[in-house]
Amino acid sequence: MSGGGRLKVGRYELGRTLGEGTFAKVKFARNVELGENVAIKIIDKDKILRHEMIGQVMASKTKIYIVLEFVTGGELFDRIARHGKMKEDEARKYFQQLIDAVDYCHSRGVFHRDLKPENLLLDSSGVLKVSDFGLSALPQQVREDGLLHTTCGTPNYVAPEVINNKGYDGAKADLWSCGVILFVLMAGYLPFEESNLMTLYKKITKADFTLPSWFSSSAKKLIKRILDPNPSTRITIPEVIENEWFRKGYKPASFESSDDTNLDDVHAIFDESGEPENLVVETREERPMIMNAFQLISTSQGLNLSTLFEKEMGIVKRETRFTSKCPANEIIAKIEEAAMPLGFNVKKDKYKMKLHGSKSGRKGHLSIATEVFEVAPSLCMVELRKSGGDTLEFHKFYKNISTGLKDIVWKSGGEAEGTSGS
Repeated sequence: MSGGGRLKVGRYELGRTLGEGTFAKVKFARNVELGENVAIKIIDKDKILRHEMIGQVMASKTKIYIVLEFVTGGELFDRIARHGKMKEDEARKYFQQLIDAVDYCHSRGVFHRDLKPENLLLDSSGVLKVSDFGLSALPQQVREDGLLHTTCGTPNYVAPEVINNKGYDGAKADLWSCGVILFVLMAGYLPFEESNLMTLYKKITKADFTLPSWFSSSAKKLIKRILDPNPSTRITIPEVIENEWFRKGYKPASFESSDDTNLDDVHAIFDESGEPENLVVETREERPMIMNAFQLISTSQGLNLSTLFEKEMGIVKRETRFTSKCPANEIIAKIEEAAMPLGFNVKKDKYKMKLHGSKSGRKGHLSIATEVFEVAPSLCMVELRKSGGDTLEFHKFYKNISTGLKDIVWKSGGEAEGTSGS
């Protein structure tokens, strides 16, 4: 990142938003001292207080900045969306990494409770990373009966005992989700898929699914043992790791020891005294964010430039981009003008805008975050990203709004650059 429009937090320069949720957003950032790219999670303290979550998240001032690894390879979900089902050896490789990661979490007393391909990221080398621990449970949440009791997770991936609401073992429930993920990797579709939620729950409770003929017999046996509706007879993670199919080409993961970690800085940040030396200083220059070449490349999955401005939709994505030679304020005004007739409420903040649908869709209200970046003095890149609601509804919205934006989209050689999903 270079030029204006930068928010600096301590030694980090903040860039574009990578994702956002109810209480926090994750931004791309660069350590200006080390030249290292990271992701920073920013938690809004006011929202935490309003939702009475102060017992889970605390800070000394208005925000908490958490520096994370910047993962460039996208979601495993996108890998499946692009290429469909995987060959068994490739699926096994990702499954081995998933089991290692989940087993490590469990060894620390953490249960994820929302494992699905959308929450599994890939780095530039194709190494799997488990993300989004927003629904995870800690040892303190286990009741006297030794079980968890909060029903959560994504319906298609949730274990039957979680649905039954009688208490469940977090490790066994996570393993069930891993089994569903393995099925999806190898089949290209879900084992339990129904538009009616009650019908879906009945199928999950009975483990009513059919294994595709192309699965090997040993893979079928393992998946059946994982997707056992009875948690007391379901295979365990240690047993999965010893399974013959699982162990083919298996290289156990190695994890860095955290025994020598110095937590003094962490305690200082969470100290309610709010001593000035514990705080970072925020500064901002008011103009569109300027993207240098590296950050522009980083917006393309796996650092592959060919996917930056695709000519065909093809893939169901959560974001789309186009370029424009119009001034940034004109672009924002044009998007607002095109969105309002479609029933969207508009909230602007300089060169960013949030669109919120007035009607509820398949997954609640569709929300879209928009930001204008300056790529060159006379060229802007505009990113529209789904921040809430259904992905297919987002693409329907973009198709509808595209007509109203045709005057500002840069055309080169008779074609609009990047007017479809990137």
